[in-house]
Amino acid sequence: MNIKEIINKKRLNKELTKEEISYAVNGFVDGSVADYQMSALLMAITINGMTFLETLNLTDCMLKSGEILDLSKIDGTVVDKHSTGGIGDKVTIILAPLLASLGIKVAKMSGRGLGYTGGTIDKLEGIDGFNVSLDEDKFINQVNNINMAITQATANLDIADKKIYALRDVTATVDSIALIASSIMSKKLASNADLIVIDVKVGKGALMKTKKDAIKLAHYLIDIGKNYNKKVICILTNMNQPLGYYIGNKLEIKESIEALKGEGAKDLMEVVYSIASIIISNVKNISLKEAYELAHTNIENKKAYQSFKKFVKEQGGNLDKFKIDANYVDIISDKTGYISEIDALEIGKISLNLGAGRLNKNDNIDYNVGIQLLKKVNDRVKKGEVLGRIYYNSENFDFNDLKKCFKFSDHKVNCETIYGKIDA
Repeated sequence: MNIKEIINKKRLNKELTKEEISYAVNGFVDGSVADYQMSALLMAITINGMTFLETLNLTDCMLKSGEILDLSKIDGTVVDKHSTGGIGDKVTIILAPLLASLGIKVAKMSGRGLGYTGGTIDKLEGIDGFNVSLDEDKFINQVNNINMAITQATANLDIADKKIYALRDVTATVDSIALIASSIMSKKLASNADLIVIDVKVGKGALMKTKKDAIKLAHYLIDIGKNYNKKVICILTNMNQPLGYYIGNKLEIKESIEALKGEGAKDLMEVVYSIASIIISNVKNISLKEAYELAHTNIENKKAYQSFKKFVKEQGGNLDKFKIDANYVDIISDKTGYISEIDALEIGKISLNLGAGRLNKNDNIDYNVGIQLLKKVNDRVKKGEVLGRIYYNSENFDFNDLKKCFKFSDHKVNCETIYGKIDA
């Protein structure tokens, strides 16, 4: 067996055996398979796809490349929520303290962003003093004490995925259902929660551009979970326009705080409440309606916000010093009508150009910059009104690029936020 034969076999669209997948993955981890060879294999997988069995075997090989977190010391059902990523997606920062305020244990390992905006860890680092690197004992003790913790994944978990993901990002091989499914599930299985809920984003600003592909990915995720006796539930949500009103690291913390105080954007809170209801109903064995009412109540009475403050303090953060330190400029509409589209992908590119995201994992990001939308799809706009606000610390781009992201119509359009739930 050699890597050249394995690459050629997948190039010819033949099914790889578990032994062949293991040879490639373990060889890449130990250095006997070169990055250019793994790049070729990843491209062949992206072009030709993988069967479910291949995907399951790939997941297993990546999972076993590192340690598996032992959460047995946490009392009660442990939940984890994951998103496939989208522009303005700050759901975890709102959802976790909401669940914690209801006594539900949230043990979340998150990542940094590669691409248009920062990841959850980057956003939390925008809070002065916030510690994103908890050791295992601190992580488990904190979940037991305040019902939640969010930390970046340790170096010893899912070693293969870290190496493969970094390569995928620079070789145009991110957009593959098999590679996405194995990457997500190897990380989630290594984190070892009892219940995993995955927000599969669909649309221009998401990896999955169509509902058909999103449904296929969801079934792969659920079926992989079944093979490890883990309950996985997927929810499909709209990522054609950014989620909420703010895009950018500190700006999304700001919006999360507003949401936890009961002032969240309609589409953002629809996603938060939908995922919260699924988790609460499963953990507490109650109806979705009862679960929704519990979630809504703890937003309205500010218990979720109190839980967030406790969480930030526990991890060393200081909200008293939190502020947005950037210049800003308002973007004015030169049209009248209903907004029919806000291009999430283009908004993401502007955010990246501002410095809110990174192209390479070692790039620095500017926590303060980003975009505030003043209008959303189906809002009525008059010529001369403000469409959005750009927060910037560099003027090396055309501010009017934001205006090009808005399309207009003389009538409202259909704009669902939640496309549906998929489970076993």
